[in-house]
Amino acid sequence: MKVLLLLLIFLQLCFSNIEFTNKEKPVFQEEPYKQLNTQNEEETFSNALDYLNEKDVKEVPTSKNLYLSYIEFPENIYKNQRFEVVLKALITTDDFDRIETRFVDSKNMNVLNPEEPWMAVDKNSFENRYFFKAYEEDFILPTFQVLLYKDDRLVDFAYLKSKDVRFSKLAQGDSTFSNVIAKELTVNTHKTKQYNNKELLTILDIDAKDSNLEDFYLKEFSKDQGISSIEDNYPNQHILYYVVAPIYDKKLEFTYFNTKSNSFKTISIPLSLENELVSTQTDLNPNNSNYELYKKIALLVILLIFLILLIWKRKFLYLVIVLILIALSILYLMPNRKVSLKKDTMVYILPTNKSTVFYQLKNSEVVEILNSKREFKKVMFDDNGNKIIGWVKEKNIGKN
Repeated sequence: MKVLLLLLIFLQLCFSNIEFTNKEKPVFQEEPYKQLNTQNEEETFSNALDYLNEKDVKEVPTSKNLYLSYIEFPENIYKNQRFEVVLKALITTDDFDRIETRFVDSKNMNVLNPEEPWMAVDKNSFENRYFFKAYEEDFILPTFQVLLYKDDRLVDFAYLKSKDVRFSKLAQGDSTFSNVIAKELTVNTHKTKQYNNKELLTILDIDAKDSNLEDFYLKEFSKDQGISSIEDNYPNQHILYYVVAPIYDKKLEFTYFNTKSNSFKTISIPLSLENELVSTQTDLNPNNSNYELYKKIALLVILLIFLILLIWKRKFLYLVIVLILIALSILYLMPNRKVSLKKDTMVYILPTNKSTVFYQLKNSEVVEILNSKREFKKVMFDDNGNKIIGWVKEKNIGKN
């Protein structure tokens, strides 16, 4: 009897285990985790549950209405390059009011526009373009997690694993490389001014397309450089860049990598001071001032008066005065002495060592000396029809 009773209990336990096992079904349907495109689907799908928060896990959908795929995905990328990934979402339900994208398990890279909204292509298709930058060779692109919500309730979700991408570093050890990788880069204009007596300040106006222009840097120059303003309407970018260079540098040269031709392009910019007159130079020529003109006229009038008196009175005293006045007139009215200035001579606004340099001679130049003060000479010369007036150091005057 006892043996029969034990046999019945054993059979009951076996059937109850079978029934329990039949009732245990996976929380997710089979189709969602098939999109993970992995050899161990059950393990990957189990890991995918970690990407959902506790509230979403409680609201896991029982139907499948969301399918993801790639439209564009790069095969090769370079360090710090901006690149894009284009996604397509096929949604077979209207029961949602919000699409959310999450980027999970990435490494050594940034998503530049994580809040980019999805755009409807037709009734059931949506597209999105995301931009990325990778910084190290061991980077990992994220797994894309796309979720549909209705009134903050999870309606559906899907995952899309990233593909393999080749990573390269460009121009290692090349000090001329500007760090820019672009489809196109153009220096619209540049302007060079005197920064101090040893350095020049150059401003660059640069446009680029499909680039990382925000990383622009000139390794060959000092740390006194940077972006003063940037307009980032990707794929179009625009910056104003400043750099301080030694005054003896004759050009500014850098390279960028052109993705259209897959080659380095060199851009060379001459470093020359703007040949422009400053407002403080107006009427600096003493020969052109009204005061000097009046003095010359007065001297000639006095000379004429005493010449008339000499002829009329015929006195020795008048003769002496007339001779003195003639000598003064010759000295005062004769043309200014001309000298030759050496190449690269710097022209100052004022006769001091700390004064601003506004001009630098490209070649030796014959100039007219207007005045002198300590070791400085006030000079005037012609530059393409413009009169340049300023102070130069006496040591820069060449031998005639």
